[in-house]
Parts: sequence; structure tokens; C-alpha cells
Amino acid sequence: MADTTSDKKTSGVAAKHRPVKEKQKEKTASSAPSMLGATSPTDAVEDEKVEVHGHTHDLGDGDTGRAFGGGLMTPTDAPKSVSAVTRDYIAKQNPGMNPVQLIALLPGANVSDTDPLGMTGGDITVRGLTSSQMGFTLEGFPINDIGNFAVYAQEIADAENLKTVRLAQGSADLDSPHISATGGVVDMYMIDPKKKMGGHVDMTYGSYNATRGFARFDTGYLGNTNLRAYFSYSQGRQDHWRGPGMDDKKHGEMKIVNDWGDGNRVSLAVIGNSLNNSSYPTTSLASWKQWGTGFINPVGSSGIAKGQPANTVYDKNFFKGDNNYYKLRMNPFTNIYASMPSTFKLTDHLVLTETPYFWYGYGNGGGAYGTNMSQMPYGPTTLPGSINGQTTAGSPLLYNPSLTQTYRPGATTKMTWTAGPNRLMVGYWFEYSKQHQTSPYSMVGDDGRPESGLWGDNNNVVLSNGQTAQYRDTLTQTEVHTPFIGDSLSLFHDKLTIDAGLKYSIVRRRGTNNLPGLEQTSAQKYVNTNYNTALPTAAIRYKIDAHNQLFASVATNFRMPTNYALYDSGTYNKITKRYSTQANPNQNPEISISEEAGWRYQDDLLSTSITYFHYNFTNRLFSQTLLNENNQTITTNINAGGSHSDGVDAEIGTRPIYHLRPYVSFEYLHAVTDSNILSTSTLNGAVISDYARTKGKVSPQSPSYMVAFGLDYDDGPRFIGFNLKYTAKQYSTFMNDEHIPGYLRMNIHMGYRFPKWGIFKSPIIRLNLQNLSNNRYLGYVSSPVVAANSSTGVNGGTITGKTAYYRVASPFAALATISSDF
Repeated sequence: MADTTSDKKTSGVAAKHRPVKEKQKEKTASSAPSMLGATSPTDAVEDEKVEVHGHTHDLGDGDTGRAFGGGLMTPTDAPKSVSAVTRDYIAKQNPGMNPVQLIALLPGANVSDTDPLGMTGGDITVRGLTSSQMGFTLEGFPINDIGNFAVYAQEIADAENLKTVRLAQGSADLDSPHISATGGVVDMYMIDPKKKMGGHVDMTYGSYNATRGFARFDTGYLGNTNLRAYFSYSQGRQDHWRGPGMDDKKHGEMKIVNDWGDGNRVSLAVIGNSLNNSSYPTTSLASWKQWGTGFINPVGSSGIAKGQPANTVYDKNFFKGDNNYYKLRMNPFTNIYASMPSTFKLTDHLVLTETPYFWYGYGNGGGAYGTNMSQMPYGPTTLPGSINGQTTAGSPLLYNPSLTQTYRPGATTKMTWTAGPNRLMVGYWFEYSKQHQTSPYSMVGDDGRPESGLWGDNNNVVLSNGQTAQYRDTLTQTEVHTPFIGDSLSLFHDKLTIDAGLKYSIVRRRGTNNLPGLEQTSAQKYVNTNYNTALPTAAIRYKIDAHNQLFASVATNFRMPTNYALYDSGTYNKITKRYSTQANPNQNPEISISEEAGWRYQDDLLSTSITYFHYNFTNRLFSQTLLNENNQTITTNINAGGSHSDGVDAEIGTRPIYHLRPYVSFEYLHAVTDSNILSTSTLNGAVISDYARTKGKVSPQSPSYMVAFGLDYDDGPRFIGFNLKYTAKQYSTFMNDEHIPGYLRMNIHMGYRFPKWGIFKSPIIRLNLQNLSNNRYLGYVSSPVVAANSSTGVNGGTITGKTAYYRVASPFAALATISSDF
């Protein structure tokens, strides 16, 4: 829980003049301000607790009514930029919101969603860096996809069970278990089970037939033991607001805690998630200008709009051969996460922290294509295919989903030794994962549904040689060994803290490509890559007085190439003797050096922070579409040179002033591409290697400034809040020849707390209004390209422009929730 509230009978500014006793906590090896190791929940400094006249208050669902900025700021001593949201803010939002949506107002966070309940995930960039360039942890374990490092926010955790979501905009902690965090990290911590038996329930209903229910039961202490636990379950569904489709989610969580003695603790968190949603179609800028939130072809592929491109249309009615029918664009997946962050105080000076975890996922992204079953591709040859011995003449529509199954165990272990002002930390992160990715074919029925079922993994096309036809078929094993060591020195009665650390990341990937015909190409069936990277870090924090502090840090981070870079896949080309997606296993890892310097002011009423940051990137990873010597399109992964960025983040928030708690955040960002990007062009009818003139251009997905404002009013029974955020224009091309305009988004929440009623300790009714002005806008660049228009390359050829695609932000939605602790 965050801090506790004041007596509601005393209001206004007078509240800050009441005798407030800050609960002093002994500084321990784990709670000292540092960037060395704070990823595990047992390392996180407890949120500030405030006692008023010896009483503490909980307004329901962990809300205290006292946190800075309405729960959008927390006091911190970290020697780098850190922002966070707490229960005071989370408890008043739409309970279906995912963790990425919850941090949308924090400085640097450029967040866009596509649906009101967050079931389709949404998107985020931070200081111009995408989610695949950031690390995400929950209860100390990594949740980025081990293959492409994507984050699926809708899978992570229910908002009711989130205690804190912390955004470190600049760099990961030394113990952060990530191989993709060239940017910052998002660390999420779950609430602990209550010490007394009880629980929480809520029900939500709103726009687009959105319904959601949540229930949690806390056991309290079990018998005479120190064990306590909670178990929760939620279920929600909603119709799509744009085009046909719906989302259906079932989600379960549990957490068990056993703490004893002086600082010993073992906890176990388990999360199970099952979600079935159909994709919202992306749109090009031309389509957006012509159709807005509609579709290019709103009446179906065989309707009156023939001739219009139909690749972004998801039709409501199925027409024979229509591969844009929405039931062919489903994205079912199931996930199970488990983590056991534990701390053992071995002596007064030696602490062991252990965080073992396990990650399992299985799901797909759907798609369908017309395919000649009598000539199914099998490497350089074609073979007839059948389903259960039956074949279909012509080129029927075949369902062809992209299936991924992941097993991922790992553990982070560290020892922390303190001696006077010195703290030494030594640790090791190990992980081993297996990821099997396939793409089989199956028939589409007369009703438009895949005959293989939702998962697409049975009743598949089998070739005459007995092999299952596949668009891709790979197995990737990733082994991570990362030892780290760091030292922190606290001087002048904790006024000055100096950190220095080093981690050495050793990552080995072994890949097997089971597609046929590789022996006749330059691609490899078996791939082995090894990456060994030293990552030093250093930081300093100085307290000028009780309220002012200065900090500075420098950190080296890296992101290794995705597993997709290891393999050929797609359609085999008999002329080039390569597949349409070509491997590049020799990519270098992306390296970033981040530097920050800042100032904070924190007192009983006001908290503020301002940070200057600078990044320098080398070997940026980029997926590029090129032409081969036969003027045929191929896709491959490349190192796209360097880039740098400079900027300023700032935020300010207060405790209650006449029950009002304002919050403001701001970012200025200047991100620049430093290299001309490898491309191909045509010159006098021939294809030549070339470079697009991107050097000195503003980087895509990097708005030059963002401003957010929040205002929370809470007098105990009544609460109301308003927030807005303006995001400046964002380029979608490296040549800066296409962009989406800036946009403003506003939200309101309001509610009333009723007196205790029977077993319900804190009945609350609230209303959340999202995108209050119903602003229709493009919220995210989903696929940046080099250039939208044709241009002349460095070598004089003509580089053809390509189409960038965008996600449409969710419209106005109203959601009403009733909830209570019991």
C-alpha cells in the first residue's frame, strides 16, 4: 500500500499543519538508494507510510487519498530518473486497464490503446524507444517475449492486484533480467495478501457491451503460521468498436507470502491468462484520410468497392475466398507465469535474494490465403497436399496462423554484503528457453471458420510425402548467463551515494530451421550465435539538504537480435533459391549508452523532479525490405547504423491542498538518426545497393514534446479526477516525409464511497469516461518505413517509397464500476 490518509474531518491546507509522524525505517542493504539492484520486489523500497495521530486509513482497494499527485508520483532517492503510479491512482481507474495504460501520464511515456478495456494490449514508446527496446518485469521476472522482445500488456496482471508500476525511463538496474533493454524498464509489483481474512469484488459494465467481473479472496494468516495468501479471478468481454469482432479474457492470479524473523521472506506469485481476441486492422494514412475509422471496403471483398485494396478490411460477412473475414484474424493465447522472489537474512551483514521463475505461453496470430493444394510449396519443389486424405481443386482459402509455444525457466540470485557505509552486491542471472514457432495450413469452412479450430494446430494440410506443410518451422533455444557485481558507497551520513557496477551478459542462441530445401540455398538449417557483452554502470546522488537532491548516472545497455533474424522463412523463390524472408544471423547487438543528470525537491506537500538525458545508439536493429538482383522483394534484418537523442523530463505533484492533488509532467525530445540506412534502388533499370538519405532526420515514433496534466479531488466520500495529455506529431518514416498529427486525449473518473453495509466494508461506485471529447486520431505508428515517397539514394538510384501503417486509437467510452472490500 502507498501512504495512509489524513483524518477526513480535517480538510484543506490545514491538513499539512497537523502533527504528522513520518514512520522512520532503518536503512538496510536492500533499501538503500541505488541503481544496482531493485528489480525484485524484496529489493523495492516500501512506499512511504504516514501515520496521523496514530491512525491509518484505507479508503477501499488500497487507496489512501494522500499520495502525491493523486498516486502519480512517489518519493524516491534513486540516482536516476524513476516515475511510478500507486494504488491511489490505480484504484480509481477503469479496472480493466492494463499496466501500460496505467503509466500513460508519466514523463516520457507515449501510450496509445485500441480498445477501452485494454484487451488488445495497446502500444508504448518511451523517449522514442519502442516496448521491444525496453525491459518489463513482474515480481522480478522478465515478461518480454524471448524471441522478438515484444510485450503483450493484456496478459500481465489485473489492475486490482497491482501495487505499483514503476517506470525507469533511462536504464535498467544492474540485476534486471533482460537482453533487450537498450532503453528503460517497467517494473510491476503485486500487492501482498492481507493479514486478516477478507477480499475484494468489483463489476464493470460499459460501452461496446463491455462487461468485466473480478473477485479476490484473502486468507489472512493461516492458523498459527506466518503464511497468508490470496486467490483472484477475473473475466471480461467486449465488442469491437471498429469493425466486427470481440475480445474475451479469463484471468487468474494467486500470491502466497511467508515472512519471519528479521527480514526473511518467501513469496510465490502465479498468473494464468487465457484471451481470445480478433485483431483491429491497421490503416494507411491514405485510407485514414479517405475513410476515417471506417474501412477501405466497408461492404465486403465482393461488394461495390472492388478495385480498392482490401488488405486492411476485416469483413462482417464471409464471402467465399474472402481472406479478410474477421474470424480468420483471431489471436488466441494462453500464458502461465510463476515467480518466487525470496530474501534470506543470513547474518546482520549478509542477505541472499533469490528469484526463480517460469514462463509458459502458447498462441497464434491468424491469417488466411488462397493456396493451390495440388502444388503446395515444399522447398524448391511442389507437392500435392490433402486434409484427412481429402483435397480441394483450384486455390481454396487456407487458414495459415503463426503459432508460438514458449517454455522459459530462469532465476536471478544475488548476495548483498554491507559493512558500515559500503554495500557490495554479487549476483548471477541464468535463463534457458525453448521457443517452437510453426505456421501450418488448414481448410476454411463454408461459414468462414477455420476447420482446424481456433488454434489452427489440427486437421492440417499434409503433403504427399507425409510432411505437414509449413510457412515457417523453427526451434530456438536461448541460454543466458549474466554475472554482475556492484558496489555502493554511502558517505557524509547518507548525503552522498556513489554506485559503480558491471554485468557481463553471455547469450547463446541455437536455432533449427525445419523448412525443406535449405541445403540448396545459402541459408542454414542449424544456427549458433554467441553474444558476449560487458555492461558497466555508474551513478551518484547527493542530498543538498532534507528536501533537495542532485543525481547523475551513466549506463550501458544492449539488445540482441531477434530470433527471426536467424532463419529463412516464407515463400520459396526458385530463381534466387532463397525464401522471401532471409536470415541474417551475423547482426551485431544494439548498444546504447545513456546519461542522465537531474534535480529533485521533495517535502511533506510537494514532490518535483527534472532530468536531462542523452542517448547514443550504435548498431540499431531494423527489419528492412530490399530488392534482390532480379528486382524481387525480400525481407531481412539489418544493423541500421547509429542514432542519438537529447531531452528533458519533468514532473511535479502535491499532497492534498483543499482535497486537491494536481500533477503535471512534461517531456522535450530531440531524437536524430545518425546514419544513412541501407536500401536498394533502381538505376537505368538495374537494381543496385544504395542508402537512403536518412542521416540527420528526426527518428520515427519520437514526438518532440508531450505534456500531461492530472487533477484529483478526494474528500473521503466523494472523489473526482480529470487528466489530459497532448502528444506532438510523430514521423512514421526515417525520411520524415510522412507523419501523424499531434493529438489531445482527456479522461474523467468520479465516484462515491458509501458507508459499510453488511459484509461490504467499503462499497464504491465509480464512472470512468475515456477519450472524453471522442477525438478520432491515429495513435501509434505500427510499422515505420524508410520513406513513404520515392527518393534519390546516396548512390544515385531511385528508392521506391513504401506504405506505413498505423493503429487507430480507441474512441469515447463510458464504464461504470461497483466495488467493495469485504
